[in-house]
Amino acid sequence: MSIDGPSAASPTSPPAPVRPGRRVAAGAALLAALAALAVVVVRLLDAPLLLAAGVLMVVVAVLAGWSALIHRGARRWLGIAIAAVAVVALVVVLDPRSLVRIAVVIGLLAVAIATARYSLGDQAADPPSMRRRVGPATHGVLLMNPRSGGGKVGRFHLEEEARRRGITPIVLHPGDDLRALAEHAVAGGADVLGMAGGDGSQALVADVARRHDVALVCVPAGTRNHFALDLGLDRDDVTAALDAFGDAVERRIDLATVDDRVFVNNASLGVYATVVQSDAYRDAKLATAAGMLPDLLGPDATGFDLRFTGPDGTRETTADLVLVSNNVYRLERLSGLGTRDRLDAGVLGVVTLRVDRTGDVRALLAAEAGGQLSRYRGFRQWTAREFVIDSGEASVAVGVDGEALRLEPPLRFASLPAALRVRTPSTARTAASRPAGPAAATSALLQVLLGRPSEHGPADAHRSSIVPEPSMDTGETRDAPGRGPGG
Repeated sequence: MSIDGPSAASPTSPPAPVRPGRRVAAGAALLAALAALAVVVVRLLDAPLLLAAGVLMVVVAVLAGWSALIHRGARRWLGIAIAAVAVVALVVVLDPRSLVRIAVVIGLLAVAIATARYSLGDQAADPPSMRRRVGPATHGVLLMNPRSGGGKVGRFHLEEEARRRGITPIVLHPGDDLRALAEHAVAGGADVLGMAGGDGSQALVADVARRHDVALVCVPAGTRNHFALDLGLDRDDVTAALDAFGDAVERRIDLATVDDRVFVNNASLGVYATVVQSDAYRDAKLATAAGMLPDLLGPDATGFDLRFTGPDGTRETTADLVLVSNNVYRLERLSGLGTRDRLDAGVLGVVTLRVDRTGDVRALLAAEAGGQLSRYRGFRQWTAREFVIDSGEASVAVGVDGEALRLEPPLRFASLPAALRVRTPSTARTAASRPAGPAAATSALLQVLLGRPSEHGPADAHRSSIVPEPSMDTGETRDAPGRGPGG
């Protein structure tokens, strides 16, 4: 069979211009942080040890404060706690009797953090022209998988909460056909479809929504909820996602397909896809993976028959991991949780990883530990509109949004640009407004100050060190493709 080469890296729509207010806020954040440092340096210049401690406390307070802005849940509270401890220590170093100086430093730190919040929090992953305010759903329907996410539907009382808001709840039962239920809801007049479940279920309902051009509401009631993360939802506040049935923000995002099966996150082949085929994986992930990896990557491993064309036109006959994603992920290491800056760039993200059986495992582990996968020689990443994988095998193991499948080759992947209308609460913040860490936040502020597009956007996909963790929702019922609540 012939192999179709990947299309050239696809151009994306130009990013929205940086608004003057954001540039002013970014400059104020950076200047306030530097001014706080200057006050400390002037006060402690004649005490080198105290000066070093004071400078360290200012840096820690600012970075911890910025970290609190770009994370949610436990990591946000940890950032707040660290910032508070740093401020208290700074007061001690400066001398508690220097009230005016202390007030000035604390005020400058507050300005640095608050203006950074405005500058970064106002950054959207898609141009304003792609978003619009919408009113409440006329006939909203919420499909719910009660087994997903360890029973989040029941734990958060989603059925009762939906009724209270005037949303029609539909609870899935064993043997129910999720696609058929979604189609029936649309036929009954639903103008907004919601899905409370894992990413496999989100993909299936998203497919129904895009076919009928109705809006989708994602309710993060799965285990990992990668799709919800990239939509800017607070995955710890499941009920808040229902606000999208009211006054909300609507935008169009991309979907992707493999052999006409829609996915919202990613599809993986090779090592990961083979491991998740095991019946034991969902109950004992680490133990199952540890038991299987030596046979899959060890010196006696036969490798995977995965044939494709690389970004330079080279025909490849194998890879240990191939990951095709709906838009491009950014991530520092294999074991981390990746995010996507854009869901509307109209491209597939393609990542391949190859391990030389004679010695690359150690190099891969070192790159993983250092968060520098892009420097590992067996790592490649590019973007394409379409991508094809062939194989001499009768079927190929594929993990699609966490669902373990076997599909007949060749596998044809494609991006569906702007295929889906999705509604989110007005408070949702996109992944692009949450840089990966304090260093990235500093870089992002400098980019905003200079009026440049974010460094984390799709234009930088070729140099990102990213291999997103394939989505897996352990709470889903495993049914035939297209039926039942998927992962």
